[in-house]
Amino acid sequence: MGRSVSYPTGSVVAFRLLDEGEGGDVDWVYECLVDEVIDITKATFPSFERFDGWRGREDRILLRNAFADCGISTYCGLAAIWLAERDDARYWEADFYIPRTARARHWLAQVSGKFIDLFGELRLVGRFSNGEAIFERSRSTCDSGS
Repeated sequence: MGRSVSYPTGSVVAFRLLDEGEGGDVDWVYECLVDEVIDITKATFPSFERFDGWRGREDRILLRNAFADCGISTYCGLAAIWLAERDDARYWEADFYIPRTARARHWLAQVSGKFIDLFGELRLVGRFSNGEAIFERSRSTCDSGS
């Protein structure tokens, strides 16, 4: 069975290719993308703070606010930059006393379009029955000639 890049279930996801360029140093390109995601996300959504963590083995959390995690996952030169409702013990304990889930989902719905515009170069079109994903260039990328 084929596979594609991982990302948390229910997340808002922007896809882009990790372009190796002339030097072919994928690790450097990845670290530059991580820095870009952190800088742009914090500038656009000031409530985020740096956070170093993981969701499972493949989804790296870069930033966190009261409602969501922002992270990155990669596979075979494809990066998924994602926003997902937090799923950690402290979040659910706080939710028990003062419900946050509805506010978190509302906030994610409000910022999802802006997030995709900031980071999305590719759009997920669909998947084959074996799990492989099909992408196309996003309209904003096509219009700008990138």
